[in-house]
This record gives sequence, structure tokens and C-alpha cells, in this order.
Amino acid sequence: MEKQDSASAQNKLLVKDEPKTSGLLPVIAAFTGNLIVCAAKFFGFFITGSGAMFSEAIHSFADTTNQFLLMLGVKLSVKKPNALYPYGHGKERFIWALISACGIFFIGCGITTYHGITALIERSPVHFNIWAIIILAFSFIIESSTLIFALKDLKKHFPNAKLKTIMKQADPTTLAIVYEDSLAVLGVFIAVASILLTYLTGNIYWDAIGSIIIGLMLGVIAILLIAKNRNYLLTKSIPKEIEEIILDILNEDSTIEKVLDFKSAILDIDKYLIKCDVEFNASALMKELNVHHFLKNEYEDVKESYENFMKFSVEYMDRVPRMVGKRIDEIEKKIRAKVPRAVFIDIEIN
Repeated sequence: MEKQDSASAQNKLLVKDEPKTSGLLPVIAAFTGNLIVCAAKFFGFFITGSGAMFSEAIHSFADTTNQFLLMLGVKLSVKKPNALYPYGHGKERFIWALISACGIFFIGCGITTYHGITALIERSPVHFNIWAIIILAFSFIIESSTLIFALKDLKKHFPNAKLKTIMKQADPTTLAIVYEDSLAVLGVFIAVASILLTYLTGNIYWDAIGSIIIGLMLGVIAILLIAKNRNYLLTKSIPKEIEEIILDILNEDSTIEKVLDFKSAILDIDKYLIKCDVEFNASALMKELNVHHFLKNEYEDVKESYENFMKFSVEYMDRVPRMVGKRIDEIEKKIRAKVPRAVFIDIEIN
């Protein structure tokens, strides 16, 4: 019994509806914070010449640019469907998130790693300045705040979910903020350690190594985000748990003999497309049609006259499709009641 209750709770969690602009507030918060931090870090680099500080400045610049792209994607994704785009513009979110992830890889990882390797080869001098530590401490406070904000947004949509479920189903926009800001917080520690080790040992290798480590971590985060958004752009199917909920509704309906084919697609984080072919149960349909002894009454009227029989046949042929259509509408309502994200449902009779 406990197992069933647990599964039921998990199902409720999985189908929880989300606002169409999910992810927008965390992105706005992160964009504002990173814009301030980016300016502060570039100032720190100019007064110290630190490669690790430069890496952090480039990191924040990449994050700021990427978050602007994420905002653009969220805003474009909520445009209403039209004749040209009947299923809406949901994939705009994933397109711009993918471009953002590529930006992290080429700008964040590429430039940062290149600068670190160059500093390692050329042994550029690093000037210690207490302002560098102050700026990094300020950056830590800002980036920790935006990270906490993004984590709270995830918690709101997945209140009791395990980390694996969140990582699998979370909005890639909010997830990008969590990844970027987590790395930004970790990057501050690496930058501080690199600068202090360089100052204490007099060995500039520490600063260059710190820059390279930050660059490589950005590369890893970028690859993870590129892979996630690629899955959505390739028309990813809905989660297996939600598919099972929908199939249970279809199979439990008395008028459906069996489900012959089931396909689904995630159009946006809050929009699913469901398409399935079903075979209707003729006996169940006849019982429904004859619920008020309709056929028996009609039989009495038509059995004496072929002309009346033909009229009945025409009316019957007209009534059956309407009855099937009404039944399909009822089934779709049941599905949407359980899975609000199933915005587009296409049930076809085989």
C-alpha cells in the first residue's frame, strides 16, 4: 500500500504544471548579478594582471551574454501558435539555450583555457592587490545569491523529487543558471587560491593553472548543456512515467479495445504532444448507442419498410462518428485532467 501511495505521489509530482515563463525570473536575477560581477572582475584583472582573475572576468562575461540569450529564448517560446507554427514556438527556448551553451564552450572555455596556457608559457607577471580578493568576495556573495534563487525555483517545481529526476526533467534554462552559478561560486574559490598561492610562493604557474582549471570546467558544463538541449531539439518523448499514466487512461476506457501505437513529443517545458492510434470496441459502442433501447425502438419502426430501413441506416452512419468523436473528446479531457501539459492530443481510430 505504501508503495502505491509513493508511486501516486511521484505521478502527481511529475505532472505538476508549470508557468509558461518558467525559468525567466532566475535568468533575470542571474543576468543582473553577473553584469555587475563582470565589470568588477575586469577591474580586478586590470589592477592585478592575474590570469585567474581574467578567467573569472571572461567567465562572467560569457555567463552574462548567455543569460541574455536564455531570456530571449524564454520570451520567444511563449508566442502563441499560428497557421505557420500550429504547435507554438516552444522550441525557441531550446534553440537559444543551445546557442548559449555553445557560447560557454567557445567564449568561456576557449578563451579562458587559451589565456591560461599562454600565461603558463610566457610567464606573465602577476601583481597581488587586496582589491582582487575583495572583488572575488563580492562576486561570491552575488553569485551565491543568484544560485540560491535558481535552486529555489527548481525546488518550487519539484518539491519532493530526487536530484536525478530534477536533472532529467528540469527546464534547461533554469538548469543552465544552476550549472553556471555553481561553477561561478567554485571558480571564485579557485581564483582566490591561485592568486594567494602565486603571491605566497612567487610561482606564477599557480595563477596559470587556476585559469586553465576554470576554463576546462566551463567546457564540461557547456557539453552537458549542449547534450540536454540537443535532446529536446530532436523531439524528445515525454517521461516514461507520464506515458504510463496516459496509457492507463486509454486502456481503462471500456470503448477502447487496444492501443496500437503511441507517440509523444515535448514541444516546450509545459507543452506535450500526444499522438496515438487506437482500436475501438464495437460491443462497448453498441451498448452505449443502445443505452435507452434506441436500436430496439428503431427496429420496430423500420422492419416493415425498406425505405424506413434505409433512412435509419443513413441516420445511424451519421450518428456513430459523432458518438465516437464525443467519446474521444471525453478521453482527451481525462488525459488533460491528469496531465495538464498534454496540450495537443491526437487520437486516431485504426
